[in-house]
Amino acid sequence: MSEKKYDVDKIKSLVDLMNNNDLVEIEIKQGEDKLLLKRAQPPQQTTITPMPIMNAAMPGAGAVQPEAAQPSQAGGGPEVDDGLVAITSPIVGTFYAQPSPDSDPFIEVGSRVSSQSIVCIVEAMKVMNEIKAETNGTVAQILVENGQAVEYGQVLFKVKPD
Repeated sequence: MSEKKYDVDKIKSLVDLMNNNDLVEIEIKQGEDKLLLKRAQPPQQTTITPMPIMNAAMPGAGAVQPEAAQPSQAGGGPEVDDGLVAITSPIVGTFYAQPSPDSDPFIEVGSRVSSQSIVCIVEAMKVMNEIKAETNGTVAQILVENGQAVEYGQVLFKVKPD
């Protein structure tokens, strides 16, 4: 590549463009010259909002109704027979009860939660996904252990609704 002076003001304007539009990388090529700007990214924490689980069987999936009657099994539904609301895992991963090993758990039995309360983290593919309660009430049961592998739809907590 030939020695070429770059216009510092143009580079600053590109950096501003990246910042203003949340761009991670810009690459500009002119002939054999190439300018690549990359912005360092902090570790991402993605928030996954659980979607309601339908009780109807999906086409070709067979009957799912017997599983719904067993609250400890995955796939039941948000309401269970004991009057408690189940908070389920929206993904397969590893359950973490606290944000870091040396901090307090997000919630404990007896904790009050709102629909926006973070109740745990489920790690999937090295991404820490914060799981929200999606309901208002008091935590009645915690059904998984810290560091335990969890499945999609597995009941993590039971909450007594307000």
